[in-house]
Amino acid sequence: MLKALTNVAYIDNTNLHKGTEAEGFQIDYKKFRTYLTEKLGVKTAYIFIGYVPGNEERYRRFQEQGYTLIFKPTLPDSNGKIKGNCDAELVLQAVRDYYEKTFSKMIIVSSDGDFGCLIQFLQERGSLEIVLSPRSKHKCSTLIKRLSSKLTFLPEVKHLISR
Repeated sequence: MLKALTNVAYIDNTNLHKGTEAEGFQIDYKKFRTYLTEKLGVKTAYIFIGYVPGNEERYRRFQEQGYTLIFKPTLPDSNGKIKGNCDAELVLQAVRDYYEKTFSKMIIVSSDGDFGCLIQFLQERGSLEIVLSPRSKHKCSTLIKRLSSKLTFLPEVKHLISR
C-alpha cells in the first residue's frame, strides 16, 4: 500500500552520487525516486546540484524522473576541479518549507555532518521523518548517527535503488 504523498526529500546530490559510488554501487535515480515515493510518501524530491553547462540532458532526465532541481553556480577551484557546494541552499529550502508548513515530514539524503544542525532543528520540532545516508554505518558522520533517531544506510537497500 502506498503512503500518502505528504513528505519532502532534500537530496545532497554530490553526497548521494559520490557516497554510493564509494560504497561500490551506482544509484539508479529512477528507482530511488520510486523508493522515496512508495516507502516514504515523498511528494517533492529536491536535488541540490551544481550547475555545469553541457549537462542539460542530465538535468532534463532528473526532471522527467520526478525531481525538482535546485542549482548552485559552479566555479573551478585552484586545481581546475568544478566546485558547487549546495549545503546552504539545502538548509535554506528545508527551513523555508518548515515555516511555510508545506509538507508533513522531511527526509534528508546525505552522510554529511554539516547537516547536523538542520537534522537537530527538524527533529526537535517533530518534522524529521528520516535521514538516508549514502554511506554505510561505519562511514556516515558520527554527528548524524548521534542526532538522528531514524536513519537508513542506503547500502542496506541498494538492491532496491541501484543500477
